[in-house]
Amino acid sequence: MMNIKITGTGSYIPNEIEKNEDFFDHQFYTGNGEQIQHPTNVIIEKFRKITGIEERRYASQQQNTSDLAFLSAEKAIKNAKIDPETLDYIIVAHNFGDVDSNSSQADTVPSLAARVKHKLKIKNPYCVAYDVLFGCPGWIEGVIQAQSFIKSNMAKKCLVIGAETLSRVIDEHDRDSMIYSDGAGASILEITKETGGIISTISASHTFEESNFLFFGKTYKNTSDDNNKYIKMYGRKIYEFALNHVPLAMKACLDKTNVDITDIKKILIHQANEKMDEAIVKRFYDLFGQEVPHGVMPMSIQKLGNSSVATIPTLYDLILNGKIENQQIKKGDMLLFASVGAGMNINAFLYQF
Repeated sequence: MMNIKITGTGSYIPNEIEKNEDFFDHQFYTGNGEQIQHPTNVIIEKFRKITGIEERRYASQQQNTSDLAFLSAEKAIKNAKIDPETLDYIIVAHNFGDVDSNSSQADTVPSLAARVKHKLKIKNPYCVAYDVLFGCPGWIEGVIQAQSFIKSNMAKKCLVIGAETLSRVIDEHDRDSMIYSDGAGASILEITKETGGIISTISASHTFEESNFLFFGKTYKNTSDDNNKYIKMYGRKIYEFALNHVPLAMKACLDKTNVDITDIKKILIHQANEKMDEAIVKRFYDLFGQEVPHGVMPMSIQKLGNSSVATIPTLYDLILNGKIENQQIKKGDMLLFASVGAGMNINAFLYQF
């Protein structure tokens, strides 16, 4: 029996470290343009307790999103031991394209996937390169699309990348700016005779009332003459949405199979907010009347922040390379990947390592 598996992984974590204390001189404002009167150190400490973030990584001024994507892709290709010319698809998930360090304007022409293919020096014209815009769940959606291509005999090998430079699109006067970071993670998917692989998938888009929970908006300091737009979110609405819908989607993905929840060894969830992720996973296990197993939810957000589409593939690669403390994945382990983000979109897939 032929299975579709992730045969290679790679990630690129930028070198520039931005610690919480680096925000001490920021003036924070509310969405109404009112300056927050609490001392900045109090704001930052409250932020840390809620999100779990102590520091995050930013790309250097010379790097752009497509550069990070390329660097992670090189590692994944090497790890999978494949010839890049044999790739049928290159799928790059992102949200803002290449964003110059001096501007928040997105550059998506050509697509980031085309830029990555160019950087990889792939000559094969039938290696199709395109981008996915699906919010933070973009990498998972790319994996689901790659699986569909392979199942329908349209492809044998696919490269799926999640890459972002959110540091280029944050408002320094918005407390939420401390959440975001930069990075890239990549995976090779292909047909293999090995056991396991992708078992089930699910995707959903909630757009009737939820489409603008994450959006592009002006700086919160309304006395500024800054006309750029930045990533904005209604944090409380997103938190409530995620708790109400993500566990149900994870359950629906699991219910498609005969796999029991007790068989799941790891849940690799989008690193959005530590408290929110913990609450999502707890509610997921509550649906089955189960307690959350110790160590089932690896986290990287404390040191890497929220790099959107890059968080899950980066986390997966770090675990496989022994870089997440007290976390490992063994042959045959059942893994549940899940994400939520702008759209509002949700997706998940069950995978046997």
